[in-house]
Amino acid sequence: MKMENQSIVSEFLLLGLPIEPDQRDLFYALFLAMYLTTVLGNLLIILLIHLDSHLHMPMYFFLSNLSFSDLCFSSVTMPELLQNMQSQVPSIPYAGCLTQMYFFLLFADLESFLLVAMADDRYVAICFPLHYTTIMSPKLCFSLGALSWVQTTFNALLHTLLMARLCFCAENVIPHFFCDISVLLKLSCSDTRVNELVIYFMGGLTGVIPFLLIITSYAQILFSILKVPSSGGISKAFSTCGSHLSVVSLFYGTIIALYLCPSANNSTVKETVMSMMYTVVTPMLNPFIYSLRNRDMKGALGRVFRKKIFFG
Repeated sequence: MKMENQSIVSEFLLLGLPIEPDQRDLFYALFLAMYLTTVLGNLLIILLIHLDSHLHMPMYFFLSNLSFSDLCFSSVTMPELLQNMQSQVPSIPYAGCLTQMYFFLLFADLESFLLVAMADDRYVAICFPLHYTTIMSPKLCFSLGALSWVQTTFNALLHTLLMARLCFCAENVIPHFFCDISVLLKLSCSDTRVNELVIYFMGGLTGVIPFLLIITSYAQILFSILKVPSSGGISKAFSTCGSHLSVVSLFYGTIIALYLCPSANNSTVKETVMSMMYTVVTPMLNPFIYSLRNRDMKGALGRVFRKKIFFG
């Protein structure tokens, strides 16, 4: 394609959410409340795990990392969305768009890897309880956490560098509330075949394989329980894995509905709504899931508050 008569894009216009003008203030207040709840809820979990020695265990090490990832994941898109809802011209600079895409991919993939680590932790706790402390050593937990960060950083950087080599010409309107990689590829006037190939390949490594590993871990847990069936064992397994399964279902359920169940009608609206589910709703609900269904977290909350009241 010839580029001489085409202007190079320096910024993008984010169309945002399909909200009527008279409802904009209501939704702004709703999204602001959801974002503040996400930030406060995940910060509370991080602080509880840091302050309470009873939670200095592998499971809660990964949970604190997941809470940090959720907090950052939501912060990548929500402040920009809230700002654009109050702006007459909801624009984002080209460099800002690529930066947002980088951090979005980073924390989305990080969440996926952390969910795998948590599933492995539950597998060891239930199937090898006598060797749990030996297998899930601090060194292994730190290595799994560091490996998750390295892999996701590399993946996000790779996609961002490949996107930076593309040209964007006249079309600069993004029918979304953030700079989604698939939408940007549609707007590019360059050859995007290399980008698409890398997306399919890396998507398998960072999305499909982690999901299959989680399924495998829980299949092993199920088989282990069925070998020695008892109401106590089943109850313990559900109490141990229930919160994590709920989070996995929320995170992967929305992604599968979005990318594996395409809809011919209102595809843009559907993509926007489903993206809101896993970028905004899921990070907000995770603290409630882990605190309301977890006796250790509720106990830690009580101990920290009692210590604060009695000792100032």
